Amino acid sequence: MTTTLTPEAPTRTTRPVYRVTGRHVLRSEWTKLWSLRSTWITLGLGLVFLVAFGLISAARYKSNIGSGQPLDPDFADATALSLSLFGTNFAQLALGVLGVLVTAGEYSTGMIRSTLTGVPRRLPVLWSKSAVFGVVALLVGTVGAFLAFVFGNAIVAGTPAAMSLSDPGVLRSLLGTGLYLGLVGVIGVALGALLRSVAGGISVLVAALMLIPGLISLLPKSWQGDISPYLPSDAGQAMFALTHDATTLAPAAGMLVFVGWTVLALGGAAYRLARSDA
Repeated sequence: MTTTLTPEAPTRTTRPVYRVTGRHVLRSEWTKLWSLRSTWITLGLGLVFLVAFGLISAARYKSNIGSGQPLDPDFADATALSLSLFGTNFAQLALGVLGVLVTAGEYSTGMIRSTLTGVPRRLPVLWSKSAVFGVVALLVGTVGAFLAFVFGNAIVAGTPAAMSLSDPGVLRSLLGTGLYLGLVGVIGVALGALLRSVAGGISVLVAALMLIPGLISLLPKSWQGDISPYLPSDAGQAMFALTHDATTLAPAAGMLVFVGWTVLALGGAAYRLARSDA
């Protein structure tokens, strides 16, 4: 009498099904951002630039006041706010350059192919990178602005430049500084995705924020008044300036113009990402 044994069918291990959702893409971009050493270094530099240059400016003003000599013309209308935010122009370069690296860096290493393979629809990658880094730059800029003002105001206490957070326009200016730096970071991300070159993205960023305003100043004064307020740099500065005159935009108008530049850069990046291969 023989017994026939039938082999059992091998059990298949079922793999979990991963869906490409907006939350997953955001988490992926968040992880990639903080896994790079350049992120920590550049964000630290941006914070140091914003705080350190503000404190140096405040200390110089205090020294000039205490020397008994005529006040330097650069400090004639200085306030604790304007002195504290002196480092904004330097911080914007650090955050803007890091924004370019967030996208263009993947193109230079070839990692963008893996990213777009995992997210075939492509555009969620751009939106997620912009959102993640924009929020990080916004937080760094806001924290840096408040730290620079608190310590800078303590340095100039007892001088005509001293202010407090409750003074009109101070809180708006500090929050506007953080928003401006956050949007600069988003523009950097967009330029990196649009040009797909670290050097090209940084060059265009520096030109838009620093070189073009200098070139516009060479034009006739009648032209300057019609063009300068709508440049990215001037519109952005109107967002956090404490006072305004006929040659500058109001804070709300400046914010709308600067947001428009940001949307334009993102639109160009989205078009190229959707239309051309990596």
